[in-house]
Amino acid sequence: MKPKISLITLGVSDLPRAIRFYRKGLGLPEHETNSDGVAFFKLEGAWLSLFPRKELAKDIGIQDDSPSSFSGITLAHNVGSQEAVEQVLKQAVAAGAELIKPAEEVFWGGYSGYFRDPEGHYWEVAYNPFMDLT
Repeated sequence: MKPKISLITLGVSDLPRAIRFYRKGLGLPEHETNSDGVAFFKLEGAWLSLFPRKELAKDIGIQDDSPSSFSGITLAHNVGSQEAVEQVLKQAVAAGAELIKPAEEVFWGGYSGYFRDPEGHYWEVAYNPFMDLT
C-alpha cells in the first residue's frame, strides 16, 4: 500500500446542503460528474467525496441506526500562518460551520482550532511551524 490518501468520503444526511457548504461556503473546486447522488472535490493531494450517509453505510455493508456524536475521524487543513488559521475558521463559520475550539497555540508547538461542518464532521485548521503541510 502506498502512503497516500486518495479519497476521503464523508457520509452526509443532506447532500445538497453539504455540496453548498463545501462549494460555495469554503470555495472548494467541484469536479463535474454525471450523477446527482455524489459530489467530488479535487484537493491538493487527495479528493473529497460527499455521499449520502445511508448509501455509504449500505455500500460498506453496515447498519446506520444511530450515528454517534463523534465518528473518530477528523480532517485537517494546514495553512502557512497563524493568521491564515484564523481566516479559514472565520470562513467556515460564515458558511455555516460551528466553531468547536477557537484557534490557539497547542502543546506540539503549532497553532490550531476546530470547526464542525453542517453534517457533524470535525475539521482541524492548523499551522505547523515544523513541517510544511500546505
